[in-house]
Amino acid sequence: METPQCGEITEMVCLESELQDGQMKQIVVDENKILLVRNNGEFTAVGGLCSHYGAPLIKGTLVGDRVRCPFHGACFSTKTGDIEEFPGLDCLPTFKVKVEGGKVYVTTDKKKLTKRVKKMSSRVPGVSHTVVLIGGGPASLQCAETLRQNEYGGRIIMVTKDEQLPLDKTKLSKAMNIEIEKVLLRQNDFLKEHGIEVWTKKEVKSVNTEAKTLTFKDGTSQHYDQLLISSGGRARPLQCPGAELKNIKFLESYKDATEIYQMSAGNKAVVIGTSFIGMEVAAYLSDKAASVTVIGNSKFPFQSSLGSEIGKMTMQMLEEKNVKFYASNGVAEIRGENGKVKEVVLKNGEVLPADIVIVGIGVIPNSDFLKETSVEIDSRNAVVVDKFMKTNIPDVFAAGDVVSFPLPLVGHKRVNIGHWQLAQAHGRIAGLSMLNQQVAINTVPFFWTMLLGKGIRYTGYGEGYTEIVFKGSTEERKFLAFYIKDEEVVAAASMNFDPAVARLSEMLLMGKRITKAQAQSDDLSWLQLP
Repeated sequence: METPQCGEITEMVCLESELQDGQMKQIVVDENKILLVRNNGEFTAVGGLCSHYGAPLIKGTLVGDRVRCPFHGACFSTKTGDIEEFPGLDCLPTFKVKVEGGKVYVTTDKKKLTKRVKKMSSRVPGVSHTVVLIGGGPASLQCAETLRQNEYGGRIIMVTKDEQLPLDKTKLSKAMNIEIEKVLLRQNDFLKEHGIEVWTKKEVKSVNTEAKTLTFKDGTSQHYDQLLISSGGRARPLQCPGAELKNIKFLESYKDATEIYQMSAGNKAVVIGTSFIGMEVAAYLSDKAASVTVIGNSKFPFQSSLGSEIGKMTMQMLEEKNVKFYASNGVAEIRGENGKVKEVVLKNGEVLPADIVIVGIGVIPNSDFLKETSVEIDSRNAVVVDKFMKTNIPDVFAAGDVVSFPLPLVGHKRVNIGHWQLAQAHGRIAGLSMLNQQVAINTVPFFWTMLLGKGIRYTGYGEGYTEIVFKGSTEERKFLAFYIKDEEVVAAASMNFDPAVARLSEMLLMGKRITKAQAQSDDLSWLQLP
């Protein structure tokens, strides 16, 4: 055996015979949680915790040379540790493995890294080429980092109307009183080191694609050589008398989250909307507000996306925490006193007292600033892109919640999906396209929600499904749901059934056909669950 270098620790972790091809094992060496993998007779070792939120990858699914996180679907190469599917920005550390005398040895150093930043360049002096990224979300940040990872030496400017650097906004509806440091995606020092400028409180007024110039609402302008439109979406406004009253809040920023928490604590909160934002906010406030009431236009929450049974279960979960629901209803009017909300009048005539109203009734793509351009916009306000995230205008790309893009999973039908993971995938493809690296988008949607400590995972594209096949039950709050369309599984959702959804996501990505008969079968060996 080689002598370990200074600061390194080598331990025998298992016998060679203990791990077969296609198997993985979590080991601990000098307090490092490490994932040991065997594939084609070769042993490799990478960090054992997902770089996104630290989930144990041993509970995920291994397919070939990559492991997929069970919680949120991030994928990593088990050879290089590189992140291959999002969410998350960072890669996994790798560790030296040696097989000798039928024993497997792993060597670590003293750094105890749980994640690794992919090598990135910075701005090269004298290079005038400029990329401008509109928006401060995951698509913009991933595009910027992809450019630097591929040795782009020009200027990168990210412009955002937000007050902060790019944030993990998925946390804001689940933990509204969270410290800003815990939601920042990157620290300011990191961005400066890699020459990524972030202009906050800066909103784009218009774009001149012929002159390659942006004009901002503060009257200033900026030239670009290449442009990314990743302006996200804005909350759909409430349309009823009284909608202009104070204390009617939309969750779009860190400031919004903080204000909603402060206004709700000990007060009567009314939530309008029973999809992800509304339900997550209601769940979070359930033990903080004096009362929480939820108004939805469908019979159950999540009815169009997850179906009635799962929706009914989530309603019961919140009702157990004294959240009251007014289903199949709507708001007729909001009444106020001294300019502030006092009560909400429902369409059925009932009147609900309210100190604050939180609205989560959908999102509209932010593309209004493009109306004077020739950039193609569809009927739903989304920017139309091809599989390389290119718009119809040269040097103008788009990514994230603002786009309509061709999804391979549904025969390249154009879709507009507001998922964090997809936004990052878009940003990466856009960055590569800017560098003339033609890599087509090929990803399977994966999203999650967290309600009262219980997670629901979802993968695929279930629009138009006609049937749901359940394994387990929503009553037990342990289930796997297959969404069926044309006798095939097009999507799946689960609770307490990991890593089933992660495994299905890999199968869908590989183009494997999963039949209704397979979903209905008592034999789920085809899923290869542990």
